[in-house]
Amino acid sequence: MLELKGSIPALVTPFRDGNLDIEALERLVEWHIAEGSDGLVAVGTTGESPTVSKIEHKDIIKRVVDLVAGRIPVIAGTGSNATAQSLDMLQHAEAVGADAALVVTPYYNKPNQAGLLSHYKVLHDNSAIPIILYNIPGRCVIDILPETMAEMARWPRIVGVKDATGSMERVSKQRALCGKAFLQFSAEDAAALGFNAHGGRGCISVTANVAPGLCADFQRASLAENLDLARDYQDRLLPLHSAMFLEPPAACAKYALSRLGLCREEVRLPLTAVTEATRREIDKAMEVAGLEMIS
Repeated sequence: MLELKGSIPALVTPFRDGNLDIEALERLVEWHIAEGSDGLVAVGTTGESPTVSKIEHKDIIKRVVDLVAGRIPVIAGTGSNATAQSLDMLQHAEAVGADAALVVTPYYNKPNQAGLLSHYKVLHDNSAIPIILYNIPGRCVIDILPETMAEMARWPRIVGVKDATGSMERVSKQRALCGKAFLQFSAEDAAALGFNAHGGRGCISVTANVAPGLCADFQRASLAENLDLARDYQDRLLPLHSAMFLEPPAACAKYALSRLGLCREEVRLPLTAVTEATRREIDKAMEVAGLEMIS
């Protein structure tokens, strides 16, 4: 049975002169495994899924699966606001050996709860890969209500949720309705300590792009209910959690990674490189976390 828990970076997609930077991608994957990350999400929002082409999207999923080579789970981002497109990506992820898929709610066209059920039922019934729902009302406007989620949780391959509602109460309610085996992952790094206390299993993380070792250690302490140690890690990481969201997280994370010498800070429009003020804040947060930056 697939074991998913702990610190799972929502991996950035490195670019060089407008193209996928394969060398940097390989470097990042090896670094995350060495630093103790518990899994990787390939081509989520932090991986700039809105601006990679369909061919690139599929290529990145396959490359990450091949690079990881079974050492940790790979979760493929396969969401779309068109069910047919999401299914195509989902079936590709299954075919190339991804361990699970992360499927965001359909954005912009705003389906109702019946539409959400129908969308995810098509995906569930036409693939054999475990699916993690991604509920992020702040970006997608729609919200998978707990009662709707509970219905999906009864389907054998809907195994969990990445929750970006920002509600601690929601975690407990979903635990009650969906069952203790239903995997709940925080989408908010700064809230992960409280999220786990309510029954969460970890975080699909932006900050773990930059501080994978610290985030993995924090998650292990938190899930072991070693709260004194977990709070110590939280204190070191909190400025970095905040800094990663001063501007679009992909741009913030890539700037930080460039300071570590791991990839360029290049992003695709409509994202742009972070401002000088944000760079200074990220640098300060990295110092607090004890990360060694190149000059």
